[in-house]
Amino acid sequence: MIKNQITFKQLEAFAFVVDTGTFRAAAAALGTTQPNISARIASLEAALNVTLLIRDSGAVRLTADGDKLLPKARDVLWAGEALIEEADRRELITETLRLGVTELVACTWLQSFVRRVRHVYPKLRIQLEVDLSTAIDARLMEGKLDLALQTEPFKSKAFARETLGREPYCWVANSDLRDQLPAAPSLRDVFDLTVLTHAKHTQACAALHQIAKDRGLRRERIVHSSALSACVPMVLEGMGVAMLPERLVADDITAGNLHKITLDWTPNPLMFFARHAPDRSARFVAETVKIAKAAMLTP
Repeated sequence: MIKNQITFKQLEAFAFVVDTGTFRAAAAALGTTQPNISARIASLEAALNVTLLIRDSGAVRLTADGDKLLPKARDVLWAGEALIEEADRRELITETLRLGVTELVACTWLQSFVRRVRHVYPKLRIQLEVDLSTAIDARLMEGKLDLALQTEPFKSKAFARETLGREPYCWVANSDLRDQLPAAPSLRDVFDLTVLTHAKHTQACAALHQIAKDRGLRRERIVHSSALSACVPMVLEGMGVAMLPERLVADDITAGNLHKITLDWTPNPLMFFARHAPDRSARFVAETVKIAKAAMLTP
């Protein structure tokens, strides 16, 4: 019977080649080799007696039959996953979650997220990428990530977007710089010193530059760091007053290493979102979105 000639691995290879765009990328995503992917597709085409994919100058495109059968292949894969979930045997899910996160997530609540995911899906592998939100967005659009935990802006609206929560900003300084500021400092007072913050592309930094321009402040005083992990030691050493997400410096504030500075301007909170493609993602991806929301709220 035909059911004995078709496997989940064949259907999975078919879906991943379409989603990632090449046999090589599908092999990398599935942790196997390109010849194995080619063999699975060939076996599936032979069993169904159709041509599903056409290789064209390194790229891959669906045939008319492939376009018609792809949704059915996804339905079978989702049904198999639903069967495992209904039987409460999530330990049988041994897939890979290709996860992209920003540095702030990696520095704060990523460990809590991973711990919670492993509790629900003990055999799920997590392939992690930490990068700027724009780079993560590009990887998601290329089909090279299953889930992105990131900030706006986004180039594409073709993905499900779940609001995870907000990260408020704060101004902080070490004891020496705090003592150099007036009792009720203003933004102008801070710009008499050096202003430390993170990468230029963020909405908060764009707002900082705009308010400095509007108030006639010296924008050359702003020092950007593409790595948040490098920015925190700089403010601890007294190299400047910093505008950073509050959770990033919360432990140092509690320990007394840094002090919050109340100014007459602070940017809007940093909004975080979980983004994925529900029309092609495995069912467990949507479940990990729920886990991410819980991890961010209660790390």
